[in-house]
Amino acid sequence: LQPVESGGGLVQPGGSLRLSCSAPGYMLATYDVGWFRQVPGKEREGVSCATRVGGMTTYLESVKGRLTIFRDNAKNTVYLQMNSLKVEDTGVYYCAVAPPLGQTSCRPIEFTYWGQGIQVTVSS
Repeated sequence: LQPVESGGGLVQPGGSLRLSCSAPGYMLATYDVGWFRQVPGKEREGVSCATRVGGMTTYLESVKGRLTIFRDNAKNTVYLQMNSLKVEDTGVYYCAVAPPLGQTSCRPIEFTYWGQGIQVTVSS
């Protein structure tokens, strides 16, 4: 299983981006999925995660109200809609996938399969 991210790029502060995560050959609807980000010199942090069982979602405190994780099972894709972006949202964003556990703390150690990462840069 190899997650594939798309949709990153350069955006001005206050702008929006939508990241997409797919997993060719696998049904993401049967897995827990998370979005993580990393900047140089810092540990990878969980931005938002969604469980398969119960459809629970979790968010990093600093992104609540601005970023939304959601699934389109018909397209076998998980999205991260990012609005009102801030400079501090800059980083490499990773999609990660895990067998369903029923709950998640959105920590990297909980996830098994990782995408290559995609750059998001928020700058004027």
